Amino acid sequence: MCGRYTLFTPRSELEARFGVGFPDHEPQYNCAPGQTLPVVTSDATESTAMKWGFTPSWADEGFDLINARAETVAEKRSFTDAFSRRRCLVPADGFYEWTDQEGGSQSQPYRVALEENRPFAMAGIHEQWTLETTQTGLGSFAGGDTASAEEATIDTYAILTTEPNDLIEQLHHRMAVILDPADEKTWLNGSEDEALDLLAPRSDEDMQTHPVSTRVNSPSNDDPSLINPVESWVSRLRVCCHDSCW
Repeated sequence: MCGRYTLFTPRSELEARFGVGFPDHEPQYNCAPGQTLPVVTSDATESTAMKWGFTPSWADEGFDLINARAETVAEKRSFTDAFSRRRCLVPADGFYEWTDQEGGSQSQPYRVALEENRPFAMAGIHEQWTLETTQTGLGSFAGGDTASAEEATIDTYAILTTEPNDLIEQLHHRMAVILDPADEKTWLNGSEDEALDLLAPRSDEDMQTHPVSTRVNSPSNDDPSLINPVESWVSRLRVCCHDSCW
């Protein structure tokens, strides 16, 4: 799965990489579900702020689905319409995964990134969901409380996951779909069959991982120290999947 990621690449580099503006970009080292984060949609000139936690338009209450499985995204009722018509790019420059430690103690988080922390796009889908809220206020004539219904439209998104590559398999049984830059336009605007062809695991050739502090477990922690390597018991895990081992 993908439950946390980072996006601290400078604004100018993000804009050059994705060809759209990121007007409200602030470095983030612990992007978490429920937060409002930048997403790139088809034919947009600027990124769009959306809530990470997908809810289909027909839902009566929030679903808050953070991931959608690549194998079933075209078939599941919650996702099929968005997959067909509202695909998006989720910019990131790394993500976190957790693995169990020996003895059943607290899970160890790892950060996964491309070499040099290059930004990349995860495959996403998005949907607008209208939430009806009830406000209570002072009645103008009766002198008592009256309730009025108001509607709030929320843009939501989910990240697609697929089978892991060899590196991620050491950490988790799923991984985010990371798109090749050459395939991003196809993901946004291609046919369903063309989009489905892009949902394979990305090669781990230029990916690397290292253990990080358990401070990342709390979304309230968001600072550069979260991505710093720490010591871990998993001595066999590769820091860089082809160049070195611990």
